[in-house]
Amino acid sequence: MFTTLTMLGLNLVAIAILVLGIYFPRHHRTDLVVAFFAVNMGVFGVATVLTGTNVGMGLGMGLFGVLSIIRLRSSEISQREVSYYFAALAIGLVNGMTTTPSELEVVIVAAIIATLAVADSTRLFGQYRSQEIKLDRAYPTTAKATRAVELLLGTEVNSVTVHCVDLINDTTKVTARFREPAAREKSAPALGQTENEVALNAL
Repeated sequence: MFTTLTMLGLNLVAIAILVLGIYFPRHHRTDLVVAFFAVNMGVFGVATVLTGTNVGMGLGMGLFGVLSIIRLRSSEISQREVSYYFAALAIGLVNGMTTTPSELEVVIVAAIIATLAVADSTRLFGQYRSQEIKLDRAYPTTAKATRAVELLLGTEVNSVTVHCVDLINDTTKVTARFREPAAREKSAPALGQTENEVALNAL
């Protein structure tokens, strides 16, 4: 019982640091805060119960895979948020399947949190954007769509992926990846939001 309560406390501290200390201050999505806590504690609870059985490890990894597949079918989260989802799962699984607290588990959990903190740092990739844009014209080629996006954003675009060309409504839906100029960051904060639709009215 003491071991379980100890790991529960460590798990709560770890997920709180990940979600409240790193994720929420950067992305501000309260719905995913609830989801991350629920998934983490759910996996921790199931893994703790299964640890006492002969098939604990197999079922634990199976649970990890099933939950991952189900959640990845959702189109409402970005790949960046998927990484936090996997981290919440992994932390719950590692802590839940630990029968005796040791430095190894602490190091693993700390490494997961530190990796996300660094990889999701705005200091490293803050100027790089991936944005979904709806152009108010049908562009038959990627080159023309890229040129239209560059005129709209006022910067060079690294790549453009065309998702849909609607000849009836005369629109083109693309995803643009670009590096935002420093002078533009303060004047146009909306570009920092991933997958926002923007209508191009004059091209």
